[in-house]
Amino acid sequence: MKKLNRLLTELEHEIVQGSTDTDITALVYDNRKVEDGCIFVCIEGMNFDGHTVAAKAAEDGAVAIVVSKDVEGVPESVTVIKTKDTRYALAMLSAAWFDHPAKKLITIGVTGTKGKTTTTYLIRSILERTGKKTGLVGTIETIIGDKHIPSKNTTPESYILQQTFREMVDAGIEAVVMEASSQGFKLHRTAGFVFDYGIFTNLESDHIGPGEHEDFEDYLRCKAMLFKQCRVGIVNGDDEHTKAVVEGHTCELMTYGIDNECDLRASDLSLVNGGDYLGVDFKLSGVMDFSARIKMPGRFSVYNALCAIAVCHYFDVLVSDIKAALESAQVKGRIEFIDLKKKVADAKASGACDGNINTDFSLMIDYAHNAMALESLLKTLKEYSPARLVSLFGCGGNRSKLRRYEMGEVSGKLADLTVITSDNPRFEEPQDIINDIKTGISKTDGEYVEICDRYEAIKYVIENAKKGDVVVLAGKGHEDYQEIKGEKHHMDERELIDRAVKSLLPLGEGGREAAG
Repeated sequence: MKKLNRLLTELEHEIVQGSTDTDITALVYDNRKVEDGCIFVCIEGMNFDGHTVAAKAAEDGAVAIVVSKDVEGVPESVTVIKTKDTRYALAMLSAAWFDHPAKKLITIGVTGTKGKTTTTYLIRSILERTGKKTGLVGTIETIIGDKHIPSKNTTPESYILQQTFREMVDAGIEAVVMEASSQGFKLHRTAGFVFDYGIFTNLESDHIGPGEHEDFEDYLRCKAMLFKQCRVGIVNGDDEHTKAVVEGHTCELMTYGIDNECDLRASDLSLVNGGDYLGVDFKLSGVMDFSARIKMPGRFSVYNALCAIAVCHYFDVLVSDIKAALESAQVKGRIEFIDLKKKVADAKASGACDGNINTDFSLMIDYAHNAMALESLLKTLKEYSPARLVSLFGCGGNRSKLRRYEMGEVSGKLADLTVITSDNPRFEEPQDIINDIKTGISKTDGEYVEICDRYEAIKYVIENAKKGDVVVLAGKGHEDYQEIKGEKHHMDERELIDRAVKSLLPLGEGGREAAG
């Protein structure tokens, strides 16, 4: 229980009616969770406006209501607080409700169109190696010690974020690295605290449309908010939009890059094919000077590594720890290499399988689920001169047909073989989606096969892979479900690979016994 006047200390507001000398039992922004003694914040969303149920919230027990416009029917005994933006108010109230936990953490925010997820994992990997307990908040999951919580949003609602910070502090976490999305800034989910470090990866036209950003300028403006809300900004000195992103910044700035003169610069990039991974060797100069290897492919992986290394400049991190972390870090569903040799060995060790299958090719899982991401990925992989580049993907149902045409065309142009399969068909027929993808691929000379069942498609690429191939399973990434007719059915590509490997191996003694 907290006093209302203490919660309002850092929020600009007007008392429309009632008193702030009131005890508050809970902070609520979902009208279905209103309880006796709570303060209810009226949030205006795309499909529902909390202001329309202000009187009902009071009837259900709210003793204080936060609004940004006039409401009717609220009894005089209930305090009404008016503020400019109730989403911003929710963030400020949440920070106060949980006793400002961000002040007890080293906070690192990563924003940009691409690279946020991988960069956060790299930073966490390095800091954990130094013995600094580090939490993570992002697209895939929230990590608090040994606890992994699947994510609903890249940047959670402000109340959830502050609640997470409080849980981290209580668990002895010292630092947190989080993905700070443009939507997170636009909806004030990150208000209520100042980041110690803000990182900018890059900016491309994305997330423009209904429910997101009205135009590119709005998208850029929201990204730029980070550099008015952090103490140290670490920015990509090669990106054409960096100057606009940091305009009016209130933080110290550090730059990193490859092409331009920056505070931290990577040079002498050399592609490495390690068999079970594709990576890049590079040299660092500027504020740090050593050679390193990232066991992830392409220039964009070097940019991600530079972000993480730049953060290390501000901490007491040994070069050996940085190198080890860069070589060991792997992000689920982000160019995630699958060790087929180990999977075969594990299957044989179980006694259910015997013999061998071809494992002299590279197999990976990636989240690329639009044309821009798929094109970037395939172009990067082609640089490693594979025997063949094989692209397996589908497209989501109840989404733009244009995305399907574009992904089909991209894969047809860049891959030596495309395997068209099902993704999340939702309420559409999978074959209809596949036909749309074929419309795009028909604009190219690319070879393709269509196998609707994703398991059968994965089995096909493993069975037909040739020595030196690079095979990418695109679109699902970290997702462990397939959405069909409104239901999410469990489907993890890692498990499908296990199943395919076992089905392609001859039966061993254990398998014969089970079969008998």
